Amino acid sequence: MSASLGPSLGPQYRAAALRKLAEREFDVLVVGGGVVGAGAALDAVSRGLSVALVEARDLAAGTSSRSSKLIHGGLRYLEQLDFRLVREALKERGLLVNRLAPHLVRPVPFLYPLRHRVWERGYVGAGILLYDTLGGSWKLPRHRQLSLRRTLQKAPGLRKDALVGSIQYYDAQVDDARFTMMVARTAAQYGACVTTRTPVIDFLREGERVTGALVRDLETGAEMEVKARQVINATGVWTDESQRLAGPAKPASGGSVSVQASKGVHVVVPRDRIRLDTGLILRTEKSVLFVIPWGPHWIVGTTDTPWDLDKAEPSATHADIDYILDHVNAVLNTPLTRDDIEGVYVGLRPLLGHTGEETVKLSREHAVIRPVPGLVIVAGGKYTTYRVMAKDAVDVAVSGLGEAVPASVTERVPILGADGFAALRNNRRRLAERSGLTVGRIDHLLHRYGSRVEDLLELIEATPALAEPIPGADGYLKAEAVYAASDEGALHLEDVMVRRTRVFIEERDHGLAAAPVIAELVAPVLGWDAETVSREIGRYREFVEADLAAQREWDDAAANAVRQGAQHSHL
Repeated sequence: MSASLGPSLGPQYRAAALRKLAEREFDVLVVGGGVVGAGAALDAVSRGLSVALVEARDLAAGTSSRSSKLIHGGLRYLEQLDFRLVREALKERGLLVNRLAPHLVRPVPFLYPLRHRVWERGYVGAGILLYDTLGGSWKLPRHRQLSLRRTLQKAPGLRKDALVGSIQYYDAQVDDARFTMMVARTAAQYGACVTTRTPVIDFLREGERVTGALVRDLETGAEMEVKARQVINATGVWTDESQRLAGPAKPASGGSVSVQASKGVHVVVPRDRIRLDTGLILRTEKSVLFVIPWGPHWIVGTTDTPWDLDKAEPSATHADIDYILDHVNAVLNTPLTRDDIEGVYVGLRPLLGHTGEETVKLSREHAVIRPVPGLVIVAGGKYTTYRVMAKDAVDVAVSGLGEAVPASVTERVPILGADGFAALRNNRRRLAERSGLTVGRIDHLLHRYGSRVEDLLELIEATPALAEPIPGADGYLKAEAVYAASDEGALHLEDVMVRRTRVFIEERDHGLAAAPVIAELVAPVLGWDAETVSREIGRYREFVEADLAAQREWDDAAANAVRQGAQHSHL
Protein backbone atom coordinates (compact mmCIF):
# COMPACT_ATOMS: atom_id res chain seq x y z
CA MET A 1 0.00 0.00 0.00
CA SER A 2 1.49 3.32 -0.99
CA ALA A 3 2.61 5.66 1.77
CA SER A 4 0.66 8.44 0.05
CA LEU A 5 -2.54 6.88 1.39
CA GLY A 6 -1.93 8.07 4.94
CA PRO A 7 -2.24 9.48 7.51
CA SER A 8 -4.41 12.22 5.94
CA LEU A 9 -8.00 11.05 5.44
CA GLY A 10 -8.93 13.84 3.01
CA PRO A 11 -10.89 13.64 -0.27
CA GLN A 12 -7.88 12.55 -2.34
CA TYR A 13 -7.16 9.76 0.12
CA ARG A 14 -10.79 8.61 -0.04
CA ALA A 15 -10.82 8.47 -3.85
CA ALA A 16 -7.59 6.43 -3.89
CA ALA A 17 -8.85 4.16 -1.09
CA LEU A 18 -12.10 3.40 -2.94
CA ARG A 19 -10.09 2.38 -6.02
CA LYS A 20 -7.98 0.08 -3.84
CA LEU A 21 -11.09 -1.51 -2.34
CA ALA A 22 -12.33 -2.52 -5.77
CA GLU A 23 -8.99 -3.59 -7.23
CA ARG A 24 -7.28 -5.87 -4.74
CA GLU A 25 -7.77 -8.68 -2.26
CA PHE A 26 -6.92 -7.83 1.36
CA ASP A 27 -5.67 -10.11 4.08
CA VAL A 28 -8.21 -8.59 6.46
CA LEU A 29 -11.35 -6.53 5.87
CA VAL A 30 -12.66 -4.83 9.05
CA VAL A 31 -16.34 -3.87 9.08
CA GLY A 32 -17.13 -1.05 11.52
CA GLY A 33 -15.37 2.24 12.22
CA GLY A 34 -15.87 2.45 15.97
CA VAL A 35 -12.94 2.22 18.35
CA VAL A 36 -12.76 -1.59 18.20
CA GLY A 37 -12.87 -1.65 14.40
CA ALA A 38 -10.26 1.08 14.14
CA GLY A 39 -8.18 -0.78 16.73
CA ALA A 40 -8.48 -4.03 14.77
CA ALA A 41 -7.36 -2.29 11.57
CA LEU A 42 -4.31 -0.88 13.39
CA ASP A 43 -3.51 -4.21 15.03
CA ALA A 44 -3.70 -6.12 11.74
CA VAL A 45 -1.77 -3.61 9.62
CA SER A 46 0.98 -3.28 12.25
CA ARG A 47 1.49 -7.07 12.00
CA GLY A 48 2.31 -6.63 8.30
CA LEU A 49 -1.11 -7.63 6.89
CA SER A 50 -2.92 -5.78 4.09
CA VAL A 51 -6.02 -4.23 5.64
CA ALA A 52 -9.19 -2.39 4.64
CA LEU A 53 -11.70 -0.81 7.02
CA VAL A 54 -15.21 0.16 5.90
CA GLU A 55 -17.66 2.16 8.01
CA ALA A 56 -21.35 2.64 7.20
CA ARG A 57 -21.56 6.22 8.46
CA ASP A 58 -18.71 8.23 10.01
CA LEU A 59 -15.81 7.15 12.21
CA ALA A 60 -17.16 6.75 15.77
CA ALA A 61 -20.68 7.65 14.63
CA GLY A 62 -22.24 5.16 17.05
CA THR A 63 -21.26 4.18 20.58
CA SER A 64 -17.65 5.35 20.22
CA SER A 65 -18.60 9.04 20.19
CA ARG A 66 -21.25 8.82 22.93
CA SER A 67 -19.55 7.26 25.95
CA SER A 68 -18.87 8.83 29.35
CA LYS A 69 -15.44 9.86 27.93
CA LEU A 70 -13.68 7.85 30.65
CA ILE A 71 -10.71 5.50 30.46
CA HIS A 72 -11.10 3.55 33.69
CA GLY A 73 -10.64 0.23 35.41
CA GLY A 74 -14.24 -0.17 36.51
CA LEU A 75 -14.54 0.21 40.27
CA ARG A 76 -17.82 -1.73 40.23
CA TYR A 77 -15.99 -4.90 39.16
CA LEU A 78 -14.07 -4.91 42.44
CA GLU A 79 -17.34 -5.46 44.30
CA GLN A 80 -17.93 -8.43 42.00
CA LEU A 81 -14.39 -9.66 42.82
CA ASP A 82 -13.43 -9.63 39.13
CA PHE A 83 -9.82 -8.62 39.77
CA ARG A 84 -8.57 -9.90 36.39
CA LEU A 85 -10.91 -7.61 34.47
CA VAL A 86 -9.96 -4.59 36.60
CA ARG A 87 -6.25 -5.33 36.24
CA GLU A 88 -6.61 -5.64 32.45
CA ALA A 89 -8.47 -2.33 32.17
CA LEU A 90 -6.01 -0.52 34.47
CA LYS A 91 -3.09 -1.81 32.41
CA GLU A 92 -4.73 -0.37 29.28
CA ARG A 93 -5.35 2.92 31.11
CA GLY A 94 -1.65 3.06 32.01
CA LEU A 95 -0.57 2.34 28.44
CA LEU A 96 -2.82 5.05 27.04
CA VAL A 97 -1.90 7.75 29.56
CA ASN A 98 1.83 7.10 29.51
CA ARG A 99 2.81 5.64 26.16
CA LEU A 100 0.17 5.27 23.46
CA ALA A 101 -1.85 8.49 23.61
CA PRO A 102 -0.74 10.98 26.30
CA HIS A 103 -2.02 13.80 24.08
CA LEU A 104 -5.55 12.39 24.06
CA VAL A 105 -5.90 10.57 27.40
CA ARG A 106 -5.19 12.42 30.63
CA PRO A 107 -5.58 11.72 34.36
CA VAL A 108 -8.56 13.26 36.18
CA PRO A 109 -9.20 13.29 39.96
CA PHE A 110 -12.57 12.10 41.26
CA LEU A 111 -14.24 12.39 44.65
CA TYR A 112 -16.18 9.44 46.03
CA PRO A 113 -18.46 10.95 48.71
CA LEU A 114 -18.97 8.90 51.88
CA ARG A 115 -22.31 8.84 53.68
CA HIS A 116 -21.47 6.60 56.67
CA ARG A 117 -18.82 7.46 59.26
CA VAL A 118 -17.02 4.21 60.02
CA TRP A 119 -17.67 1.10 57.93
CA GLU A 120 -17.95 2.83 54.55
CA ARG A 121 -14.61 4.63 54.79
CA GLY A 122 -12.85 1.34 55.54
CA TYR A 123 -14.80 -0.69 52.98
CA VAL A 124 -14.52 1.78 50.08
CA GLY A 125 -10.99 2.78 51.05
CA ALA A 126 -9.84 -0.84 50.91
CA GLY A 127 -11.39 -1.21 47.47
CA ILE A 128 -9.76 1.93 46.10
CA LEU A 129 -6.42 0.92 47.64
CA LEU A 130 -6.71 -2.33 45.69
CA TYR A 131 -7.65 -0.28 42.60
CA ASP A 132 -4.43 1.72 43.03
CA THR A 133 -2.40 -1.45 43.53
CA LEU A 134 -3.84 -3.25 40.49
CA GLY A 135 -2.71 -0.31 38.36
CA GLY A 136 0.75 -1.87 38.30
CA SER A 137 3.90 0.03 37.40
CA TRP A 138 1.97 2.78 35.58
CA LYS A 139 -0.20 3.87 38.47
CA LEU A 140 -1.80 7.29 38.56
CA PRO A 141 -1.53 9.38 41.75
CA ARG A 142 -2.67 7.35 44.76
CA HIS A 143 -6.00 7.86 46.49
CA ARG A 144 -6.40 10.12 49.55
CA GLN A 145 -8.86 9.99 52.42
CA LEU A 146 -10.48 13.40 52.94
CA SER A 147 -12.35 14.74 55.96
CA LEU A 148 -15.64 16.60 55.52
CA ARG A 149 -13.81 19.93 55.80
CA ARG A 150 -11.21 19.01 53.14
CA THR A 151 -13.93 17.59 50.90
CA LEU A 152 -15.91 20.84 51.02
CA GLN A 153 -12.77 22.81 50.22
CA LYS A 154 -12.44 20.83 47.00
CA ALA A 155 -16.16 20.64 46.40
CA PRO A 156 -17.89 23.69 47.92
CA GLY A 157 -20.90 23.00 45.70
CA LEU A 158 -21.80 19.86 47.66
CA ARG A 159 -24.42 19.87 50.41
CA LYS A 160 -22.82 19.51 53.81
CA ASP A 161 -25.57 17.14 54.99
CA ALA A 162 -25.14 14.84 51.95
CA LEU A 163 -21.79 13.36 53.07
CA VAL A 164 -19.43 12.83 56.00
CA GLY A 165 -16.19 12.94 53.99
CA SER A 166 -14.81 11.48 50.79
CA ILE A 167 -12.04 9.57 49.07
CA GLN A 168 -10.18 11.15 46.17
CA TYR A 169 -8.87 8.82 43.49
CA TYR A 170 -7.74 9.11 39.86
CA ASP A 171 -8.96 7.76 36.53
CA ALA A 172 -8.54 9.19 33.04
CA GLN A 173 -10.67 10.79 30.35
CA VAL A 174 -10.66 11.00 26.57
CA ASP A 175 -12.53 12.65 23.73
CA ASP A 176 -13.81 9.30 22.48
CA ALA A 177 -14.66 10.36 18.91
CA ARG A 178 -11.31 12.08 18.36
CA PHE A 179 -9.43 9.13 19.78
CA THR A 180 -11.23 6.70 17.46
CA MET A 181 -10.51 8.91 14.47
CA MET A 182 -6.82 9.15 15.45
CA VAL A 183 -6.57 5.36 15.78
CA ALA A 184 -8.03 5.05 12.27
CA ARG A 185 -5.55 7.64 10.97
CA THR A 186 -2.73 5.71 12.62
CA ALA A 187 -3.87 2.57 10.80
CA ALA A 188 -3.92 4.58 7.56
CA GLN A 189 -0.40 5.82 8.31
CA TYR A 190 0.82 2.21 8.29
CA GLY A 191 -1.02 1.41 5.05
CA ALA A 192 -4.60 0.47 5.95
CA CYS A 193 -7.31 1.50 3.49
CA VAL A 194 -9.97 3.37 5.53
CA THR A 195 -13.30 4.56 4.09
CA THR A 196 -16.49 5.96 5.61
CA ARG A 197 -20.04 6.19 4.23
CA THR A 198 -19.42 2.71 2.80
CA PRO A 199 -21.88 0.26 4.41
CA VAL A 200 -21.68 -3.49 3.85
CA ILE A 201 -24.89 -4.60 2.14
CA ASP A 202 -23.96 -8.28 1.85
CA PHE A 203 -21.09 -10.69 2.42
CA LEU A 204 -19.35 -12.41 -0.50
CA ARG A 205 -19.12 -16.19 -0.32
CA GLU A 206 -17.49 -19.17 -1.94
CA GLY A 207 -19.57 -22.08 -0.68
CA GLU A 208 -19.87 -21.66 3.09
CA ARG A 209 -16.82 -19.41 3.33
CA VAL A 210 -17.08 -15.60 3.58
CA THR A 211 -14.58 -14.09 1.11
CA GLY A 212 -15.30 -10.37 1.45
CA ALA A 213 -18.20 -7.95 1.29
CA LEU A 214 -20.40 -6.06 -1.14
CA VAL A 215 -20.02 -2.40 -0.21
CA ARG A 216 -21.99 0.66 -1.31
CA ASP A 217 -20.46 4.14 -1.51
CA LEU A 218 -23.23 6.37 -0.16
CA GLU A 219 -21.67 9.46 -1.72
CA THR A 220 -22.12 8.16 -5.29
CA GLY A 221 -24.37 5.11 -4.98
CA ALA A 222 -21.72 2.92 -6.60
CA GLU A 223 -21.35 -0.66 -5.36
CA MET A 224 -18.13 -2.68 -5.26
CA GLU A 225 -17.00 -6.10 -4.22
CA VAL A 226 -14.21 -6.01 -1.61
CA LYS A 227 -12.36 -9.29 -1.49
CA ALA A 228 -10.61 -10.43 1.69
CA ARG A 229 -9.10 -13.61 3.08
CA GLN A 230 -10.61 -12.85 6.51
CA VAL A 231 -13.41 -10.47 7.53
CA ILE A 232 -13.59 -9.03 11.05
CA ASN A 233 -17.00 -7.68 12.01
CA ALA A 234 -16.83 -5.00 14.74
CA THR A 235 -20.25 -3.38 14.46
CA GLY A 236 -21.15 -3.04 18.14
CA VAL A 237 -24.89 -2.80 18.71
CA TRP A 238 -25.46 -3.82 15.06
CA THR A 239 -23.76 -7.21 15.65
CA ASP A 240 -27.00 -9.21 15.45
CA GLU A 241 -27.88 -7.66 12.09
CA SER A 242 -24.39 -8.43 10.74
CA GLN A 243 -24.67 -11.99 12.00
CA ARG A 244 -27.99 -12.43 10.18
CA LEU A 245 -26.37 -11.11 7.00
CA ALA A 246 -23.73 -13.82 7.30
CA GLY A 247 -26.35 -16.55 7.66
CA PRO A 248 -26.74 -19.22 10.36
CA ALA A 249 -23.65 -20.40 12.22
CA LYS A 250 -22.31 -23.77 11.09
CA PRO A 251 -22.43 -26.69 13.57
CA ALA A 252 -18.63 -26.94 13.73
CA SER A 253 -18.09 -23.18 13.86
CA GLY A 254 -17.08 -20.85 16.66
CA GLY A 255 -20.65 -20.37 17.87
CA SER A 256 -22.93 -17.35 17.91
CA VAL A 257 -23.47 -14.30 20.06
CA SER A 258 -26.21 -11.76 20.62
CA VAL A 259 -25.78 -8.15 21.69
CA GLN A 260 -28.32 -6.21 23.71
CA ALA A 261 -28.32 -2.42 23.54
CA SER A 262 -28.46 -0.39 26.75
CA LYS A 263 -29.14 3.34 26.54
CA GLY A 264 -26.88 5.79 28.35
CA VAL A 265 -27.86 9.47 28.50
CA HIS A 266 -25.53 12.35 29.46
CA VAL A 267 -26.20 16.05 29.91
CA VAL A 268 -23.67 18.88 29.52
CA VAL A 269 -23.81 21.96 31.78
CA PRO A 270 -21.56 25.04 32.22
CA ARG A 271 -18.55 24.64 34.53
CA ASP A 272 -19.67 27.51 36.78
CA ARG A 273 -22.98 25.80 37.59
CA ILE A 274 -21.30 23.17 39.81
CA ARG A 275 -18.65 24.40 42.25
CA LEU A 276 -16.14 21.57 42.16
CA ASP A 277 -12.38 21.37 41.64
CA THR A 278 -12.59 17.67 40.81
CA GLY A 279 -14.79 15.08 39.16
CA LEU A 280 -17.43 13.27 41.19
CA ILE A 281 -18.78 9.71 41.31
CA LEU A 282 -22.12 9.05 43.02
CA ARG A 283 -23.77 5.73 43.82
CA THR A 284 -27.37 5.42 42.66
CA GLU A 285 -29.91 2.68 43.30
CA LYS A 286 -29.11 1.28 39.83
CA SER A 287 -25.40 1.96 39.21
CA VAL A 288 -23.28 5.12 39.37
CA LEU A 289 -23.54 8.72 38.24
CA PHE A 290 -20.48 10.69 37.14
CA VAL A 291 -19.84 14.43 37.10
CA ILE A 292 -16.90 14.75 34.71
CA PRO A 293 -14.90 17.90 33.90
CA TRP A 294 -15.01 18.73 30.18
CA GLY A 295 -13.18 21.98 29.43
CA PRO A 296 -15.52 24.83 30.40
CA HIS A 297 -18.33 22.33 30.98
CA TRP A 298 -19.37 19.33 33.08
CA ILE A 299 -20.68 16.08 31.66
CA VAL A 300 -23.24 14.50 34.01
CA GLY A 301 -24.45 10.94 33.46
CA THR A 302 -25.39 8.28 32.87
CA THR A 303 -28.55 6.20 32.64
CA ASP A 304 -28.75 2.47 31.93
CA THR A 305 -32.00 1.30 30.33
CA PRO A 306 -32.80 -1.33 27.66
CA TRP A 307 -33.18 -0.03 24.09
CA ASP A 308 -34.60 -1.95 21.13
CA LEU A 309 -35.60 0.93 18.82
CA ASP A 310 -33.58 2.87 16.19
CA LYS A 311 -29.88 2.24 16.80
CA ALA A 312 -28.51 5.02 14.61
CA GLU A 313 -29.98 7.91 16.61
CA PRO A 314 -31.23 6.80 20.05
CA SER A 315 -33.20 9.47 21.86
CA ALA A 316 -33.13 10.98 25.33
CA THR A 317 -36.54 11.52 26.88
CA HIS A 318 -37.86 14.09 29.34
CA ALA A 319 -37.82 11.29 31.96
CA ASP A 320 -34.15 10.42 31.28
CA ILE A 321 -33.09 14.02 31.85
CA ASP A 322 -35.20 14.26 35.02
CA TYR A 323 -33.51 11.12 36.35
CA ILE A 324 -30.04 12.62 35.92
CA LEU A 325 -31.03 16.00 37.40
CA ASP A 326 -32.78 14.41 40.38
CA HIS A 327 -29.78 12.28 41.29
CA VAL A 328 -27.10 14.94 40.94
CA ASN A 329 -29.25 17.55 42.70
CA ALA A 330 -29.50 15.28 45.74
CA VAL A 331 -25.92 16.31 46.64
CA LEU A 332 -25.70 19.88 45.25
CA ASN A 333 -26.15 23.11 47.20
CA THR A 334 -27.56 24.85 44.15
CA PRO A 335 -29.69 22.45 42.11
CA LEU A 336 -29.34 22.23 38.34
CA THR A 337 -32.40 23.00 36.24
CA ARG A 338 -33.27 22.16 32.65
CA ASP A 339 -32.35 25.75 31.75
CA ASP A 340 -28.74 24.97 32.73
CA ILE A 341 -28.42 22.20 30.16
CA GLU A 342 -26.28 23.12 27.15
CA GLY A 343 -26.37 19.74 25.44
CA VAL A 344 -27.57 16.16 25.70
CA TYR A 345 -26.13 13.08 24.04
CA VAL A 346 -27.18 9.45 23.99
CA GLY A 347 -25.14 6.32 23.41
CA LEU A 348 -25.91 2.61 23.26
CA ARG A 349 -23.73 0.12 25.14
CA PRO A 350 -23.28 -3.20 23.31
CA LEU A 351 -23.86 -5.67 26.14
CA LEU A 352 -23.25 -9.36 25.59
CA GLY A 353 -26.44 -11.38 25.66
CA HIS A 354 -26.63 -15.09 24.83
CA THR A 355 -23.33 -16.59 23.69
CA GLY A 356 -23.05 -19.96 21.97
CA GLU A 357 -21.10 -22.64 23.81
CA GLU A 358 -18.41 -22.89 21.13
CA THR A 359 -17.33 -19.25 21.37
CA VAL A 360 -13.69 -18.93 20.32
CA LYS A 361 -12.72 -16.36 22.93
CA LEU A 362 -14.83 -15.00 25.75
CA SER A 363 -14.16 -12.64 28.63
CA ARG A 364 -16.57 -11.19 31.17
CA GLU A 365 -17.02 -8.22 28.84
CA HIS A 366 -16.39 -9.33 25.26
CA ALA A 367 -16.52 -12.32 22.95
CA VAL A 368 -14.82 -13.24 19.67
CA ILE A 369 -16.57 -15.84 17.50
CA ARG A 370 -16.22 -17.40 14.04
CA PRO A 371 -19.83 -18.21 13.01
CA VAL A 372 -18.84 -19.25 9.48
CA PRO A 373 -15.42 -19.80 7.85
CA GLY A 374 -13.72 -16.54 6.87
CA LEU A 375 -15.76 -14.35 9.25
CA VAL A 376 -14.76 -13.28 12.76
CA ILE A 377 -17.15 -11.30 14.99
CA VAL A 378 -16.01 -9.33 18.03
CA ALA A 379 -18.75 -8.08 20.33
CA GLY A 380 -19.40 -6.51 23.72
CA GLY A 381 -16.59 -4.89 25.68
CA LYS A 382 -15.84 -1.40 26.92
CA TYR A 383 -14.00 1.54 25.44
CA THR A 384 -11.00 1.24 27.77
CA THR A 385 -10.13 -2.27 26.60
CA TYR A 386 -10.65 -1.68 22.87
CA ARG A 387 -7.00 -2.64 22.15
CA VAL A 388 -7.37 -6.03 23.86
CA MET A 389 -10.60 -6.71 21.96
CA ALA A 390 -8.93 -5.76 18.68
CA LYS A 391 -5.94 -7.99 19.40
CA ASP A 392 -8.19 -10.94 20.30
CA ALA A 393 -10.19 -10.50 17.07
CA VAL A 394 -7.08 -10.29 14.88
CA ASP A 395 -5.57 -13.32 16.65
CA VAL A 396 -8.60 -15.38 15.64
CA ALA A 397 -8.57 -13.99 12.08
CA VAL A 398 -4.84 -14.75 11.75
CA SER A 399 -5.46 -18.36 12.78
CA GLY A 400 -7.58 -18.67 9.64
CA LEU A 401 -4.92 -17.36 7.26
CA GLY A 402 -2.86 -20.54 7.38
CA GLU A 403 0.49 -18.81 7.59
CA ALA A 404 2.86 -17.39 10.19
CA VAL A 405 1.97 -13.82 11.17
CA PRO A 406 3.77 -11.74 13.84
CA ALA A 407 2.09 -11.30 17.21
CA SER A 408 0.33 -8.03 18.11
CA VAL A 409 2.64 -5.04 18.65
CA THR A 410 0.03 -2.39 19.49
CA GLU A 411 1.28 -2.15 23.08
CA ARG A 412 4.25 -0.36 21.53
CA VAL A 413 2.65 1.54 18.64
CA PRO A 414 1.84 5.14 19.67
CA ILE A 415 -1.32 6.74 18.32
CA LEU A 416 -0.77 9.50 15.75
CA GLY A 417 0.29 12.70 17.53
CA ALA A 418 1.87 10.98 20.55
CA ASP A 419 5.45 11.07 19.27
CA GLY A 420 6.99 14.40 20.26
CA PHE A 421 3.95 15.53 22.25
CA ALA A 422 5.79 15.99 25.57
CA ALA A 423 8.53 18.10 23.96
CA LEU A 424 6.03 20.28 22.11
CA ARG A 425 3.95 20.77 25.25
CA ASN A 426 7.07 21.93 27.10
CA ASN A 427 7.62 24.38 24.22
CA ARG A 428 4.06 25.68 24.09
CA ARG A 429 5.15 29.26 24.86
CA ARG A 430 7.45 29.20 21.84
CA LEU A 431 4.62 27.79 19.71
CA ALA A 432 2.34 30.57 20.96
CA GLU A 433 4.86 33.25 20.04
CA ARG A 434 5.42 31.73 16.60
CA SER A 435 1.73 31.43 15.79
CA GLY A 436 0.34 34.51 17.53
CA LEU A 437 -2.05 32.30 19.50
CA THR A 438 -2.35 32.30 23.28
CA VAL A 439 -0.63 29.65 25.37
CA GLY A 440 -4.07 28.44 26.46
CA ARG A 441 -5.14 28.00 22.84
CA ILE A 442 -1.93 26.09 22.03
CA ASP A 443 -2.60 23.82 25.01
CA HIS A 444 -6.11 23.17 23.68
CA LEU A 445 -4.69 22.26 20.25
CA LEU A 446 -1.96 20.04 21.71
CA HIS A 447 -4.55 17.97 23.60
CA ARG A 448 -6.60 17.53 20.43
CA TYR A 449 -3.86 16.96 17.86
CA GLY A 450 -0.67 16.17 19.79
CA SER A 451 2.40 16.66 17.61
CA ARG A 452 0.12 17.01 14.56
CA VAL A 453 -0.51 20.53 15.89
CA GLU A 454 2.22 21.45 13.40
CA ASP A 455 -0.31 20.72 10.61
CA LEU A 456 -2.69 23.29 12.11
CA LEU A 457 0.05 25.88 12.52
CA GLU A 458 1.07 25.41 8.88
CA LEU A 459 -2.54 26.03 7.80
CA ILE A 460 -2.58 29.22 9.88
CA GLU A 461 0.78 30.41 8.52
CA ALA A 462 -0.54 29.97 4.96
CA THR A 463 -3.92 31.61 5.75
CA PRO A 464 -3.70 33.79 8.90
CA ALA A 465 -7.50 34.27 9.00
CA LEU A 466 -7.79 30.60 10.03
CA ALA A 467 -6.34 31.57 13.43
CA GLU A 468 -9.66 33.26 14.24
CA PRO A 469 -12.18 31.56 16.56
CA ILE A 470 -15.30 30.23 14.83
CA PRO A 471 -18.18 32.69 15.42
CA GLY A 472 -20.79 30.88 17.50
CA ALA A 473 -18.26 28.23 18.58
CA ASP A 474 -15.29 30.22 19.84
CA GLY A 475 -13.76 27.24 21.64
CA TYR A 476 -12.48 26.17 18.21
CA LEU A 477 -10.40 27.86 15.52
CA LYS A 478 -11.43 28.12 11.87
CA ALA A 479 -8.34 26.05 11.03
CA GLU A 480 -9.81 23.14 12.98
CA ALA A 481 -12.90 23.02 10.76
CA VAL A 482 -10.77 23.07 7.60
CA TYR A 483 -8.46 20.37 8.99
CA ALA A 484 -11.43 18.15 9.90
CA ALA A 485 -12.28 17.97 6.19
CA SER A 486 -8.76 18.01 4.74
CA ASP A 487 -7.15 15.41 7.04
CA GLU A 488 -9.64 13.88 9.49
CA GLY A 489 -12.16 12.25 7.16
CA ALA A 490 -15.16 14.54 7.76
CA LEU A 491 -17.45 14.34 4.71
CA HIS A 492 -20.52 16.19 6.01
CA LEU A 493 -21.31 19.14 8.24
CA GLU A 494 -22.66 16.84 10.96
CA ASP A 495 -19.29 15.03 11.09
CA VAL A 496 -17.56 18.31 11.98
CA MET A 497 -20.22 19.64 14.37
CA VAL A 498 -20.82 16.42 16.33
CA ARG A 499 -17.58 14.41 16.25
CA ARG A 500 -14.48 16.30 14.99
CA THR A 501 -15.52 19.14 17.30
CA ARG A 502 -18.12 18.95 20.08
CA VAL A 503 -20.02 22.09 19.09
CA PHE A 504 -23.30 20.15 19.04
CA ILE A 505 -23.24 19.48 22.79
CA GLU A 506 -21.14 22.44 23.97
CA GLU A 507 -23.11 25.39 22.56
CA ARG A 508 -26.58 26.31 23.79
CA ASP A 509 -27.84 26.67 20.21
CA HIS A 510 -26.15 23.31 19.37
CA GLY A 511 -24.03 25.05 16.76
CA LEU A 512 -26.79 26.50 14.59
CA ALA A 513 -25.07 29.91 14.50
CA ALA A 514 -21.69 28.33 13.71
CA ALA A 515 -23.00 25.89 11.09
CA PRO A 516 -23.04 28.32 8.11
CA VAL A 517 -19.50 29.50 8.90
CA ILE A 518 -18.18 25.95 9.21
CA ALA A 519 -19.98 24.86 6.04
CA GLU A 520 -18.33 27.69 4.09
CA LEU A 521 -14.92 26.78 5.55
CA VAL A 522 -15.09 23.12 4.50
CA ALA A 523 -16.84 23.73 1.15
CA PRO A 524 -13.62 24.35 -0.88
CA VAL A 525 -11.96 21.27 0.64
CA LEU A 526 -14.90 18.96 -0.08
CA GLY A 527 -15.85 20.53 -3.42
CA TRP A 528 -19.28 21.79 -2.31
CA ASP A 529 -21.19 24.31 -4.42
CA ALA A 530 -23.66 26.84 -2.97
CA GLU A 531 -26.55 24.38 -3.27
CA THR A 532 -24.63 21.70 -1.35
CA VAL A 533 -23.67 24.19 1.37
CA SER A 534 -27.32 25.16 1.79
CA ARG A 535 -28.43 21.51 1.86
CA GLU A 536 -25.82 20.57 4.50
CA ILE A 537 -26.88 23.48 6.74
CA GLY A 538 -30.55 22.52 6.33
CA ARG A 539 -29.89 18.88 7.22
CA TYR A 540 -27.92 19.85 10.28
CA ARG A 541 -30.74 22.16 11.42
CA GLU A 542 -33.24 19.30 11.02
CA PHE A 543 -30.91 17.02 13.00
CA VAL A 544 -30.80 19.51 15.89
CA GLU A 545 -34.54 20.21 15.84
CA ALA A 546 -35.40 16.50 15.85
CA ASP A 547 -33.06 15.92 18.80
CA LEU A 548 -34.67 18.71 20.82
CA ALA A 549 -38.20 17.57 19.93
CA ALA A 550 -37.44 14.00 21.06
CA GLN A 551 -36.24 15.28 24.45
CA ARG A 552 -39.69 16.73 25.10
CA GLU A 553 -41.29 13.27 24.91
CA TRP A 554 -41.72 11.17 28.06
CA ASP A 555 -41.08 7.65 26.78
CA ASP A 556 -38.68 5.94 24.39
CA ALA A 557 -41.29 4.97 21.78
CA ALA A 558 -42.59 8.53 21.41
CA ALA A 559 -39.09 10.06 21.33
CA ASN A 560 -37.97 7.50 18.75
CA ALA A 561 -41.02 8.21 16.59
CA VAL A 562 -40.12 11.92 16.54
CA ARG A 563 -36.55 11.14 15.44
CA GLN A 564 -37.69 8.65 12.82
CA GLY A 565 -40.22 11.10 11.42
CA ALA A 566 -37.53 13.76 11.05
CA GLN A 567 -35.17 11.32 9.30
CA HIS A 568 -37.83 10.27 6.77
CA SER A 569 -38.82 13.88 6.05
CA HIS A 570 -35.57 14.64 4.24
CA LEU A 571 -34.76 11.26 2.70
